[in-house]
Amino acid sequence: MENILECKGLSKIYKNAIALSSVNLQVAKGRIVGLLGPNGSGKTTLIKIANGLLTPTRGEMLIDGKPIGVETKKLVSYLPDRNFLAQWMTVDGMINYFADFYSDFRRERADAMLESLGIDRKRKIKTLSKGTQEKVALILVMSREAELYMLDEPIAGVDPATRDYILRTIISNYNENATIIISTHLIQDVEQIFDDIIFLSKGEVTLFGSVDSIREQHGKSIDELFREVFKC
Repeated sequence: MENILECKGLSKIYKNAIALSSVNLQVAKGRIVGLLGPNGSGKTTLIKIANGLLTPTRGEMLIDGKPIGVETKKLVSYLPDRNFLAQWMTVDGMINYFADFYSDFRRERADAMLESLGIDRKRKIKTLSKGTQEKVALILVMSREAELYMLDEPIAGVDPATRDYILRTIISNYNENATIIISTHLIQDVEQIFDDIIFLSKGEVTLFGSVDSIREQHGKSIDELFREVFKC
């Protein structure tokens, strides 16, 4: 099985803290992967390195066998944990912006998702509710024909109905040969879509494997295991 993402001795050290420590990891193509860990475990740092927003202190990360750079940016579609939408733009304006910026953007896919949600394309982003803005952001990210989707807390702060829609959107709007990595704290709501999970703790990978084998080995759900491993 080919790998889409590989870490080799990957470390990131800030002035006063170790964010990642000698991470060795191989994520296969065509998988939906949960990136799980408490706050400060290194999840967002790992995602930002994959998107070229941070540089490792030591080691390297490869995307589809390539070092992080211009070529890998073409392969990765990234949903940050903070709102990136231009508040002064209309929904249509954001669609046009993404379509101009990314050659792999599929406008027809975005149009279908906007229509299914009844989102008014002429509305300015700043007039939309938080949940609707999160839907628009996800639509933009999932409308790219990427090899790797990296979603940082895609269902945080939205109501259960919106979570269900977001999960359906994630699993029904990507190439089955692509890989999705989802960072989340809401494990119970999401674990049914995971093929694999990664537990990160204090910058180190403490558990990695298929969800089915881990559930069988430990005799409990991923959510129950997470609560046990990371209990305060």
